[in-house]
Formats: sequence, C-alpha cells, structure tokens
Amino acid sequence: MRNELIGIEKRDGERRFVAFTEDIDPAGLAPGELLVAVRAVSVNPVDTKLAAGIEAGAARPTVLGFDAAGEVVAAGDGVQGFRPGDAVYYAGVLKRDGTFARYHRIDARLVARKPATLDFAQAAAFPLVGITAWESLFDHLGVRAPADAGRRLLVINGAGGVGSVAIQLGRLAGLAVLATAGRDESRAWCEALGARVVDRRRPLREQLDGEVDYILCAHDTNTWFDTMAECIAPRGRIVALVSASAPLDMNRLKNKSAAFCWEFMFTRSLYDTGERAAIGRLLTDLARWIDAGLIRPIDHQRLAGLTPDNLQRAFDRVAAGELIGKLVLTVD
Repeated sequence: MRNELIGIEKRDGERRFVAFTEDIDPAGLAPGELLVAVRAVSVNPVDTKLAAGIEAGAARPTVLGFDAAGEVVAAGDGVQGFRPGDAVYYAGVLKRDGTFARYHRIDARLVARKPATLDFAQAAAFPLVGITAWESLFDHLGVRAPADAGRRLLVINGAGGVGSVAIQLGRLAGLAVLATAGRDESRAWCEALGARVVDRRRPLREQLDGEVDYILCAHDTNTWFDTMAECIAPRGRIVALVSASAPLDMNRLKNKSAAFCWEFMFTRSLYDTGERAAIGRLLTDLARWIDAGLIRPIDHQRLAGLTPDNLQRAFDRVAAGELIGKLVLTVD
C-alpha cells in the first residue's frame, strides 16, 4: 500500500512543507496498533512550535500533526474493540510520524470511536485540546461534579482550542466559568459557550468580583503569572499549559497555600506511565457527551485538502494567534 505524506524540511535556510510517498504494509503493524485511513486533521500551536525547530540535514522530511479522525484499515495482534471500517478519532504521540498523511499508525489505547453526530472534520478538532482541557480540570485542578458546583473557574484565552473545550467542560461540571477575551468575535464565541467574559486588555482582578477557585492558563504563563497570583483564592488551584520562559516566583502563591501545576497531554504516552488506556476512555466519554448535545463543535475554519500549500496556510493562521476554536483540514 502506498502512503502519501506531508513533511517539513529545511533547505537553504527556509522551512517548507513537501509531499512524498512511502510504502506501508497493513500486515506489518506492531501488536496493539491500528492503521487508520485519515479523513481529517487539525493544527495546534504545538505543531507550529515543532516546525520552528526543524533543522537542515535530515534524511527524510519530518511528518508533524497530532489530531486525526478517520477509518480503521487494519488492527495488529491483541487489539480489542476496533475492526476495519470503524470511524475513530485520536491524538498522536511525540517521537513518531504525525497525522499529516493518508494513512497513520497509532496505539489503539489512545483511540476512541468518533462521535456519531460529528463529521470527520468536526471530530478532528477535538482530541488534543479535549484531552488537555479534561486533564487540566479533572486531573490537575481536581474539579468534581456535583461537589464543586458553583465554584468559579477562570479560563485565560477562552476562545482558543483548549479554552473552547474547558469552558464547556467547566459548565458541564456545574462551575461558574469566566473567560478572557479581547476581540468582539472572541467575546461572542466565549459567551455562546456559556462563559462570562472579562476583558483581557484591562486588569482582571477588578472585573472578577472576588477571587476565583480555579485558573486554567492557556496562554503565555509568564505574562499572566502575577495576575493569576492576584486572582486565585486561598487554597485555590492553577494549571498552566505553556512552558515558562523565565523563572516564576512561586512565593507569590505561598500565603494563599495555592497550588500550581503543569498540564502536558503527552505525558502518559511519552513516559509510558501505564495509563495510556485512560486516554481512549477519556475520548470515549467526550464523544458520548458530544453526541448527547452537551459539548458543541469547536471547528471554526476549514481548508479542503491536505496539501503543502494548505498546511502552510494553516500554520500561518495558527502562529498568528488569532484563531477562534480550531482550524481543520479535510483529506481528499
């Protein structure tokens, strides 16, 4: 079987996307793997960061991409719960070929059935940001429903991909959700998802009517750290996604006994903590809530065709930092 891939390489000082082909053998899957015919992908900020680090001299273009939705073509030994023809969605892993390809190999434990009410493009928008938002709220912030109903969650960068899911999960858990936004379009999107919007261009503390119990920072951690320390309630919890570019003064949180933690959705797969199957279960629960109408789609822009030109357009838009929700590409 011939696989069509889109990779990125650096030549003459410039990075560019290139199309190439390779053979792939459905019978050569490792135990526990699925081979998926990719029908749609989406682009995340992590993709643009990895692209910026590509250097010259590689023997082969680097295939990026994490989010995918598609159909199972073949299953390796030991796979249970999936068979050829099943519609699935998932987020890939670091240190392996990404999803910007016609066919993609993936550990079956990281995969779930695609939400039945979504098309492939809508489904491809969810995995990476859905996992990130879920782990942030329920694993790191420790939100529990219905016990924490009425507590207040502040989402910094509410209109982004993670924010778009976090607002909805927070509301589903009974939290009162506040979200930062600046542009009118971002404000309208966050409000439509159920958040009360605070203007990110103005000091937040004066807009919050008191401190908040939880903060999810889906934007630059250093930029927002002092604001978060000011706004978090005593014994509150903060989770951040973006690596610090300079040391953070954790003493700002000491007198409040506030907790700070990091979220990195690749941890379970990168370190093989024995919890990979939790990702598949998480995505299964998310799909069930989507199909029940409790979580709405977050794809906001689409490009038709997985091509080098379309990927460059998508990366440029994501890198600009002004997207709402997610940008997805369909695979012809």
